[in-house]
Amino acid sequence: MSKSRRSFSASEKLAIINEADQFGTSQTLRKHNLSHTVLRRWRESFNEGGVTSLQSYARQRNPEVEALEEQIRLLKNIVAKQQIEVEFKSELLKKSQSLEQKRSR
Repeated sequence: MSKSRRSFSASEKLAIINEADQFGTSQTLRKHNLSHTVLRRWRESFNEGGVTSLQSYARQRNPEVEALEEQIRLLKNIVAKQQIEVEFKSELLKKSQSLEQKRSR
Protein backbone atom coordinates (compact mmCIF):
# COMPACT_ATOMS: atom_id res chain seq x y z
CA MET A 1 0.00 0.00 0.00
CA SER A 2 1.56 3.30 -1.03
CA LYS A 3 1.29 6.35 1.15
CA SER A 4 0.36 9.62 -0.45
CA ARG A 5 2.38 12.65 0.42
CA ARG A 6 0.54 15.15 2.57
CA SER A 7 0.79 18.82 1.81
CA PHE A 8 0.30 21.66 4.23
CA SER A 9 -0.50 25.26 3.45
CA ALA A 10 1.74 28.00 4.78
CA SER A 11 -0.84 28.89 7.43
CA GLU A 12 -1.07 25.26 8.57
CA LYS A 13 2.70 25.02 8.83
CA LEU A 14 2.84 28.24 10.84
CA ALA A 15 0.08 26.98 13.16
CA ILE A 16 2.00 23.74 13.76
CA ILE A 17 5.21 25.67 14.47
CA ASN A 18 3.36 27.90 16.97
CA GLU A 19 1.67 24.88 18.55
CA ALA A 20 5.05 23.18 18.98
CA ASP A 21 6.41 26.31 20.64
CA GLN A 22 3.46 26.52 23.03
CA PHE A 23 2.71 22.89 23.89
CA GLY A 24 5.98 21.11 23.19
CA THR A 25 7.58 19.66 20.13
CA SER A 26 7.13 15.95 20.83
CA GLN A 27 3.43 16.25 21.65
CA THR A 28 2.75 18.34 18.55
CA LEU A 29 4.70 16.03 16.27
CA ARG A 30 2.81 12.99 17.56
CA LYS A 31 -0.51 14.79 17.17
CA HIS A 32 0.19 15.72 13.52
CA ASN A 33 2.25 12.60 12.76
CA LEU A 34 5.29 14.57 11.64
CA SER A 35 9.02 14.03 12.04
CA HIS A 36 11.46 16.29 13.85
CA THR A 37 13.22 16.90 10.54
CA VAL A 38 10.10 18.30 8.90
CA LEU A 39 9.42 20.68 11.79
CA ARG A 40 13.05 21.80 11.88
CA ARG A 41 13.00 22.48 8.12
CA TRP A 42 9.76 24.48 8.45
CA ARG A 43 11.20 26.52 11.34
CA GLU A 44 14.39 27.27 9.41
CA SER A 45 12.39 28.33 6.36
CA PHE A 46 10.16 30.53 8.48
CA ASN A 47 13.12 32.13 10.26
CA GLU A 48 14.90 32.83 6.96
CA GLY A 49 12.03 34.11 4.85
CA GLY A 50 8.86 34.42 6.87
CA VAL A 51 5.48 33.00 5.93
CA THR A 52 6.11 33.19 2.18
CA SER A 53 9.00 30.75 2.49
CA LEU A 54 6.63 28.21 4.05
CA GLN A 55 4.61 27.90 0.84
CA SER A 56 4.92 24.56 -0.87
CA TYR A 57 7.66 24.24 -3.45
CA ALA A 58 5.16 23.87 -6.28
CA ARG A 59 3.80 27.34 -5.53
CA GLN A 60 7.20 29.01 -5.31
CA ARG A 61 7.60 29.17 -9.08
CA ASN A 62 9.42 32.21 -10.30
CA PRO A 63 7.17 34.31 -12.56
CA GLU A 64 10.15 35.10 -14.79
CA VAL A 65 10.80 31.39 -15.31
CA GLU A 66 7.14 30.78 -16.08
CA ALA A 67 7.12 33.61 -18.63
CA LEU A 68 10.26 32.25 -20.29
CA GLU A 69 8.83 28.73 -20.38
CA GLU A 70 5.68 30.07 -22.03
CA GLN A 71 7.79 31.94 -24.58
CA ILE A 72 9.78 28.77 -25.31
CA ARG A 73 6.54 26.84 -25.79
CA LEU A 74 5.24 29.44 -28.25
CA LEU A 75 8.51 29.48 -30.17
CA LYS A 76 8.54 25.69 -30.38
CA ASN A 77 5.04 25.80 -31.85
CA ILE A 78 6.15 28.35 -34.44
CA VAL A 79 9.16 26.25 -35.41
CA ALA A 80 7.00 23.12 -35.67
CA LYS A 81 4.51 24.90 -37.93
CA GLN A 82 7.30 26.21 -40.13
CA GLN A 83 8.84 22.75 -40.36
CA ILE A 84 5.53 21.26 -41.46
CA GLU A 85 5.15 24.03 -44.01
CA VAL A 86 8.63 23.45 -45.42
CA GLU A 87 8.04 19.70 -45.66
CA PHE A 88 4.72 20.28 -47.40
CA LYS A 89 6.27 22.71 -49.89
CA SER A 90 9.17 20.36 -50.62
CA GLU A 91 6.71 17.52 -51.29
CA LEU A 92 4.75 19.76 -53.65
CA LEU A 93 7.95 20.76 -55.41
CA LYS A 94 8.94 17.11 -55.87
CA LYS A 95 5.51 16.29 -57.28
CA SER A 96 5.54 19.24 -59.66
CA GLN A 97 9.04 18.34 -60.87
CA SER A 98 8.01 14.75 -61.51
CA LEU A 99 4.94 15.97 -63.44
CA GLU A 100 7.12 18.26 -65.57
CA GLN A 101 9.45 15.41 -66.36
CA LYS A 102 6.53 13.22 -67.43
CA ARG A 103 5.17 16.01 -69.64
CA SER A 104 8.53 16.66 -71.29
CA ARG A 105 8.86 13.02 -72.43
